[in-house]
Amino acid sequence: MDRLRQPDVEPPAPCERPDSEPRYFNREVTWLDFNARVLALAEDESQPALERVKFLAISSRNLDHLFQVRVAGLKTQIAARVGARSIDEHTAAEQLAAIRPLVLEQVERQDELLRKDLAPRLRDLGIPLRSWDELPPSVCAHLSRDFDSRIFPVLTPLSVDPAHPFPYISNLSLNVAVVVRDPDTQVHRFARIKVPPLFPRWLELPEGEGFLPVEQLIAAHAPALFPGMEIVSCSPFRVTRDADLALDETDAEDLLQAVESGLKRRLRMNAAVRLEVPDRMSERIRKLLLAELDLTDDDVYVTRELLDPGSLWEIHALDRPDAKRSSHVPVTPPAFTVEDGDPDLFAAIRAGDVLVHHPYESFSDSFEAFLAQAAEDPAVLAIKHTLYRTSGVENTLVRNLMDAAEAGKQVVTLVELTARFDEQANIKLARVLEEAGVHVVYGVVGLKSHCKVTLVVRAERDGIRRYVHIGTGNYNPATARSYEDLGLFTCSDALAADATELFNYLTGCSKQTAYRKLLVAPRTLRPSLLEEIEREKNAPDGRIVIKVNGLADRTLIDALYDASRAGTEIDLIVRGTCCLRPGVPGLSETIRVRSIVGPFLEHSRIYRFGSDARGVRHYVGSADLMPRNLDGRVEVVVRVESPPLAARVEEVLDLCLADDTLAWELDRDGSWRRLNRTRGLCVQEELVGRAAERALEEGI
Repeated sequence: MDRLRQPDVEPPAPCERPDSEPRYFNREVTWLDFNARVLALAEDESQPALERVKFLAISSRNLDHLFQVRVAGLKTQIAARVGARSIDEHTAAEQLAAIRPLVLEQVERQDELLRKDLAPRLRDLGIPLRSWDELPPSVCAHLSRDFDSRIFPVLTPLSVDPAHPFPYISNLSLNVAVVVRDPDTQVHRFARIKVPPLFPRWLELPEGEGFLPVEQLIAAHAPALFPGMEIVSCSPFRVTRDADLALDETDAEDLLQAVESGLKRRLRMNAAVRLEVPDRMSERIRKLLLAELDLTDDDVYVTRELLDPGSLWEIHALDRPDAKRSSHVPVTPPAFTVEDGDPDLFAAIRAGDVLVHHPYESFSDSFEAFLAQAAEDPAVLAIKHTLYRTSGVENTLVRNLMDAAEAGKQVVTLVELTARFDEQANIKLARVLEEAGVHVVYGVVGLKSHCKVTLVVRAERDGIRRYVHIGTGNYNPATARSYEDLGLFTCSDALAADATELFNYLTGCSKQTAYRKLLVAPRTLRPSLLEEIEREKNAPDGRIVIKVNGLADRTLIDALYDASRAGTEIDLIVRGTCCLRPGVPGLSETIRVRSIVGPFLEHSRIYRFGSDARGVRHYVGSADLMPRNLDGRVEVVVRVESPPLAARVEEVLDLCLADDTLAWELDRDGSWRRLNRTRGLCVQEELVGRAAERALEEGI
């Protein structure tokens, strides 16, 4: 089955194909390959210990996301008897059969890494991860007092018997399965204790003894929860559920209420898709859990070391700079730097378009400062803004929007309520903004609003002027410190007019289908990209470079194949999912695919077409080359027309293609291999240095 690797169990029979080398890789398998690259960073012994812990935690959280979204979706297809096939012509059942051995392999790698490598290194650093049975009596006594006073009153054991049905197990919750025996009747009973999420997973021990998983403290004190009963066994377990809201927006008169109702249904009704258990759990208890959760043996993932290594984020958060990478301090963009006083960002943008590159350049000194100035400036009449994900209501960005509304400015914020896993936070955000007088809207029915656009309308001496910011990343001050993204500030009349019409489309009922400069999905982006690819296909010196997070759209992949057959040189920098097969004779010989995985999350989307002789066109924006981005979301991509700024975008691509430290290359058989380090060039380290040099040379 090509890249759909054979599992231990007999998979469903594969479909027949006319050729032995399919045109596409499977989306789920290539995503798991990406997670394997993340896990490889955790295995990299050249990284500081807590940096490796971070990547281990990320790889675990990534698997949580896979099961909540992708595996859940495949299971839903099977239950509904949907006959749809993947881009590589596999059924949902075939894909599930292929996913399992890959996940088992990664879980085993996580186990081995923690047990044999990271745990000993943490112990040497004075950060031991302890188990209850190895603690000295004095520490156990201290923890017992803490349990009695702080934890015991919160716990609620739930038994299962004819009078008590099996309790609902919430998504990603940590639980302890307890088997007790009545000493009089010798009858065994099952009970479940939910570990309250209000406690940290890792309890810091006194006397510098390290950290203990909270479920071990609960298990050690299980007799206090079942007085008069004998404890037969205690085993932690974890359940993953489908995270789909299952909304029908076309029937929802109030989207906010519909999302709230969907969240409540998700909490209580969404099906379980994975059960995680330790290897010491008895077969009897495992079978009970499977039966009650309506799962099979293929849905069980057994770990020998630690359930949910994602909880190790708590260990990474320790204040131990000696065990982490040196903190990166972003520089102020030179265009926004002044010798004395506060910079006038509007004046800087009037002087010429400004490109910012995060996290190398400061988000707070660029976009946040731009929004703060707009909120305070009495000449500003209106602010229109999109929010897909942000860091909650307690940040300066949200405060500035509220201040602007309270000052009497017209403030409109489009909040995407259905941003997966951020629905609850966005509902809270919408209500806080509305209470402050911000006009909150929820976008276009049937489409997620994933674009990153801000429009500021200002009264100036020569009339009304509009300032625009278009970005590749979310307006999120927290992730802007670790996500690599680009942002363009401009007051171009054409782009300002486009942004105005875009917001009218998002907030009103306009049927805007054409724009002057912006490429907007789902209307104009796909045909514009196809047109650019076709232009390069027909040129004798055709050249394409694309940097995205995911590539899975069949139409765009086929267009790239056609261009390759015509001789066009194509380089793709794809961080995650990539369904295109490079280097196949007669199909994709001139296509090369690489992935950059490093300390910063490569997040920017860049599209480059043309040659030095004919001219080069650079675009940046919010859209990946996935069907959901091109057809199911509102996305915005903009051309970078200023020659100096286009040169900076070209610099980013050139460095990504020259990197031999963080880069991996995709072979035609679907395997990823690390490049041999020859120059030792790390694109992220190089961009840190160049940003600092640019700030010194161009700043005041």
